[in-house]
Amino acid sequence: MTDNSVVKAALRKQAIELPSWAFANSGTRFKVFGQPGVPRTPHEKIADAAQVHRYTGVAPSVALHIPWDTVDDYGELAAYAREQGVRIGTINSNVFQDDDFKLGSVANPDPAIRAKALDHLLACVDVMDATGSADLKLWFADGTNYPGQDDVRVRQDRLAEALEAVRDRLSPDQRMLLEYKLFEPAFYTTDVPDWGTAYAHCLKLGDRAQVVVDTGHHAPSTNIEFIVAFLLREHKLGGFDFNSRFYADDDLMVGAADPFQLFRIMYEVVRGGGFEPEEGIAFMLDQCHNIEPKIPGQIRSVLNVQEATAKALLVDAEALSAAQRAGDVLGANAVLMDAYNTDVRPLLAELRAEEGLDPDPMAAFARSGYMEAIAAERVGGQQAGWGA
Repeated sequence: MTDNSVVKAALRKQAIELPSWAFANSGTRFKVFGQPGVPRTPHEKIADAAQVHRYTGVAPSVALHIPWDTVDDYGELAAYAREQGVRIGTINSNVFQDDDFKLGSVANPDPAIRAKALDHLLACVDVMDATGSADLKLWFADGTNYPGQDDVRVRQDRLAEALEAVRDRLSPDQRMLLEYKLFEPAFYTTDVPDWGTAYAHCLKLGDRAQVVVDTGHHAPSTNIEFIVAFLLREHKLGGFDFNSRFYADDDLMVGAADPFQLFRIMYEVVRGGGFEPEEGIAFMLDQCHNIEPKIPGQIRSVLNVQEATAKALLVDAEALSAAQRAGDVLGANAVLMDAYNTDVRPLLAELRAEEGLDPDPMAAFARSGYMEAIAAERVGGQQAGWGA
């Protein structure tokens, strides 16, 4: 078994990015539920995200969503984030909430609407320039609902053209991360439905285009860790959107549905060298906390990733390799299961204490009084939520 000091040294390098929208109101397709103290501005979202980093020590960046996080001065917003002890991370585009995009955005049959969508994507690169962000996240709701609605091959041509234009706008130290989703809102074809489609586009786009693996965006029973291993091998894994699902949608807290799957994914990350900071893989949460409190939900999610990573780091690589070479099926499986069944909470508590943090982040935040303070202070104005 790997020495605990080695595991701790690796965990000290861990960084998990938080999504600004996770601190806003969200809900189901039928109802968005409000909560006391929900942020009204991007600044308040960042302040809440900073609380997660304050108590976990591993959440130093916040992803923005444009136009949900639009401000007049992005340089000032980035400076405010630094004052709070975090930084601006990935910039997420939004080409799915405008009436013009009913039939798609960059794959729309109307060239004027395609141009409008591309203008938004390029404007997001301007935001990156102003905030110092290195990553642009692209997710498209584009697709069709009925056979014959549009030419599915031509739609791929339109998509490729837009991606090339965005790639050409990026500076050498910036990259684009292409996400995929099996379905929704399109019910017949989706223009980027799976990792293979995303990979094919990124392969043609070159080094500044990589694939994002959203852990909730697959068909049931998909082996996500295989996808992770393949993309790592090809140096095309740009990042994660961590969440989980039980049925056909995502956005539940990561590890809630299948913590063993999260462990298996993180093992492939560790085994493939993707955990090293120089690999540049963005480990981001992508969740909507509908019924649970926002900040504690994010803390719990961060801890779930941290625990899965610690277990993955505990896998005895030499013993596993020896069992695999010998064809020892049960022995190899036992090596993985031994690591997964290890209670890493004491180890992580020790690590936090060594870093000057409270060993129990959830309890420490609950004692802080921050939730009560923002509920009292954030009265009036428009709470942030889907589309705001």
